[in-house]
Amino acid sequence: MEFKHYSVLLNETIEQLHIRPDGIYVDGTLGGGGHSLEICRHLTTGRLIGIDQDADAIAAATERLKDYADRVTIVRSNYAQMADVLKNLGIEKVDGIILDLGVSSFQLDTPERGFTYRSEDAPLDMRMDKRQRLTARDIVNDYSEAELFRIIRDYGEDRFAKNIAKHIVQARKEKPIETTGELNAIIRGAIPMKVQVTGGHPSKRTYQAIRIELNHELDVLRDTLDTMIDLLNDGGRICIITFHSLEDRIVKSNFKKNENPCTCPSNFPVCVCGKKSKGRVVTRKPVLPSEKELEENSRSKSAKLRVFERVEDGMESREAL
Repeated sequence: MEFKHYSVLLNETIEQLHIRPDGIYVDGTLGGGGHSLEICRHLTTGRLIGIDQDADAIAAATERLKDYADRVTIVRSNYAQMADVLKNLGIEKVDGIILDLGVSSFQLDTPERGFTYRSEDAPLDMRMDKRQRLTARDIVNDYSEAELFRIIRDYGEDRFAKNIAKHIVQARKEKPIETTGELNAIIRGAIPMKVQVTGGHPSKRTYQAIRIELNHELDVLRDTLDTMIDLLNDGGRICIITFHSLEDRIVKSNFKKNENPCTCPSNFPVCVCGKKSKGRVVTRKPVLPSEKELEENSRSKSAKLRVFERVEDGMESREAL
């Protein structure tokens, strides 16, 4: 199956990157290479490093970027390892970083990957990196009821999390839950019919929760943001596209903290904690898809782009307020 992925907020991201023809840029979620292709078109003597953990994405992006092979290096890894990837390539600092978080259209539209609740006969997989042994099936069948409740509540933000977890545990006592269809039926049984009629697909939030837990998506994002900002040259920018509130909240909070890290009491006239700003938040409000993009790609409706610019030798954090 062809790897398809609509590059959400493409023009807006490229505009915000402020690409230098001789700069070094990292696409930490390479996917099908849509954003990277546009970056390459702006480079002359510059370089692009593409990182992705999905073998299908690596193959697709390699083909898509073949005309720019002289300026592209593709590495199969998680963007959590970005600093090590760059170090191995002899690169200390870069001029821009992009992350397009979430699931690609290819992953959603390929039933055997097990990401989508719209298929009724797919294995419960959801691994972004197939080298990983743990799958969604393992979570569904092996997690305790309390653990299932926690992830569905916290990562799926589903108000019926407790009942869904209870129904899953009851069902697997009869036989292991193997397919998306079996899990869908269990979730339907846990949510009132009147809610299902008006609230969209009943499985959407649970699948999101399992996927996030399995791939450690929020942990990786939370633990890597500071490092990525430190990898930027003076004036370099990091552009992050999120698709749900949990991701966006992490990015927004981190960017704000890196702009104003001061921990001094508000009544102190000057900063004495010594923590200095690493730069500035470029997007006070997130950049959203245009009406045209929303019409062309319904999956972009929840996308938000936030941008941070590195400023070396910045003002003390109190002054940055």
